[in-house]
Amino acid sequence: MGKVAAKMKVMPESPDVDLDALQDRLENALPEGAKISRVDREDVAFGLIALFPTVIIPDEGGGTDAVEDAFGSVEGVESVDVDEVGRI
Repeated sequence: MGKVAAKMKVMPESPDVDLDALQDRLENALPEGAKISRVDREDVAFGLIALFPTVIIPDEGGGTDAVEDAFGSVEGVESVDVDEVGRI
């Protein structure tokens, strides 16, 4: 089977969250077989910056649910949404 690239939108709890530390925690929370290929940042409002990690997931892994659950349980994360998904 192939792989899937999923661009996720991760909103921190507040503008005070250290984004570098949050990015490290996201990488450590990934399910087995998944990896982050890049992380973009985008200003949202009032000093809040969203992280957009692009996660490479094995196609047989059942989609993005495991990554969404893993990212949602990370300290400092307010919400996780799938922004884009495509096969690679």
